[in-house]
Amino acid sequence: MPDRSTIYLDWNATTPPHREVLAAMRQAAEHAWANPASVHGPGRRARAWLERAREAVAALVGLDARDVILTSGGTEANNLAIAHAFPPGVPGALVVSRLEHPSVCRAAEALAEQGIHVAWAEPGPSGRVSPEAVVDAVDRAARNAPVRLVVLQAVNHETGVLQPVGEVAAIVRGRGARLLVDAVQAVGRVPAAAWEGADLVTVAAHKLRGPKGIGALVTRPGVQVRPILRGGAQERGLRPGTQDPLAAAGFAVAAERALTTPSRYAELRELRDRLEEELVRLGRAVGREPVQNGTAERAPHVSNLSWPGWRGDELCAALDLEGVAVSSGSACTAGTAEPSPVLTAMVGPERASSAVRVSLGEDTHLEEVMEALQRWSRVLARGGPLS
Repeated sequence: MPDRSTIYLDWNATTPPHREVLAAMRQAAEHAWANPASVHGPGRRARAWLERAREAVAALVGLDARDVILTSGGTEANNLAIAHAFPPGVPGALVVSRLEHPSVCRAAEALAEQGIHVAWAEPGPSGRVSPEAVVDAVDRAARNAPVRLVVLQAVNHETGVLQPVGEVAAIVRGRGARLLVDAVQAVGRVPAAAWEGADLVTVAAHKLRGPKGIGALVTRPGVQVRPILRGGAQERGLRPGTQDPLAAAGFAVAAERALTTPSRYAELRELRDRLEEELVRLGRAVGREPVQNGTAERAPHVSNLSWPGWRGDELCAALDLEGVAVSSGSACTAGTAEPSPVLTAMVGPERASSAVRVSLGEDTHLEEVMEALQRWSRVLARGGPLS
């Protein structure tokens, strides 16, 4: 019988926690489980993990530990970062694109409902938001209100396309605005130049082989963040609520490891390219050659292909039955009937509805990729639901 063990090729959705991360969390569970706000010994032991996480995240993104706000993850960090620029009753404009993560796009839409002017930068079919498109959006927005914030992710979560953060940072700085960079899919995978020039950077631990439920917003010195929650004085009152020292322990170790993992991801480029070439060959053999989504420069581990004659979610389900774990879009929009907003903005709804994302990770090896291709070929040989 064929091996039915799952081959996990969905590292952009989440990463398997590393054994060193799990060991740190077990240690914290035994010795540092107290409330980090308590001043006694057990509380101080718990707080030590929070401060270690803060230092590790600061080193990872190249900013100061005093400006690291621990959050429940990337979504909260993005919301907190966006909210800071728009105090109630103060006019302002936001520039963003439809390629951003749902935690950014939904927050932008909510601000628009509150009267904040939102200008949407137009992405190209390559999956890249050009600096020229940002300039156009900033100019359009400035005719309505002062531009306070521009948002541009470092690496797209669905296509892996690298965005021109450095060029956009210079534009934003010259216009007197601030730049938020969602670096959730970038840290630990590509060099730090991918988010260089940002005023605010967001990170999520579970993309770094850390635990879910913890992330961070990191700001340049002098950026004043306003809380979106009210409560105690935790995180300098910017993110009230009792912190979890177990999650912080995992985040600390994951962030420390992530300083060295971009080199391992760089080695995945050849494997990703081979996988992509073989998938195109398999599709061509059955008369359904897939089309690549995201032709601009990409992170080395991500491939997104649209498959004629298939719905992306149905192809993912068929592959799951064969023991291959991939996705048809962002995990945060899974379960919806609508095609990916990111791919729809890039290439239209038809190609978006047939897209499948494959994302490799630091533990992915040639043998399992070749086995995944064999299983993929069995699915294609049976024909799609529209055949």
